Amino acid sequence: MLANILVLAGVLIFHGTLGEFTAQDCRELGFIKGQLMCSSCEKLDDFALESLKPHCRECCTLDQMPAAYRYPKAILEVCTCKFRAYPQIQAFIKSGRPSKFPNLTIKYVRGLDPIVKLLDKEGRVKETLSITKWNTDTVEEFFETHLESVASTGGKQSFSVIEEEDDDYLKTNRV
Repeated sequence: MLANILVLAGVLIFHGTLGEFTAQDCRELGFIKGQLMCSSCEKLDDFALESLKPHCRECCTLDQMPAAYRYPKAILEVCTCKFRAYPQIQAFIKSGRPSKFPNLTIKYVRGLDPIVKLLDKEGRVKETLSITKWNTDTVEEFFETHLESVASTGGKQSFSVIEEEDDDYLKTNRV
């Protein structure tokens, strides 16, 4: 026990002189620097571990994607037949939340689990993400973070909805 306290004191003194914990310092404190996300440090309060928070913050890795790149357009694709399986996506679509994103298109595609396609200015798909496990707030926060603002898109006033217009239902049901 005394050895642990001395190691901790040594780490804290060493940290005070250099200003940042090394991976070894963090390991001695019980943190794995490369795997610890900063959002986890915020959850320490929930477990009455506030005293670990400063050390946690020194050892954590930022877990937010850089907000430097925002996509000009996005398409949320989903099948209405899957709304029962994904009520959080249905809640997002049926609420007024999509109207906050004029560069968002909602496309109904028969049999498709919910996905988001992020597009460049020319309309080419740059990323495709499954959103099956996202809740309503996560979907909204994602679009706020990764879509360009209305001023950047030319001031379009509302999002669009595209219904699949394929009359050959047997063709769309093929596996």
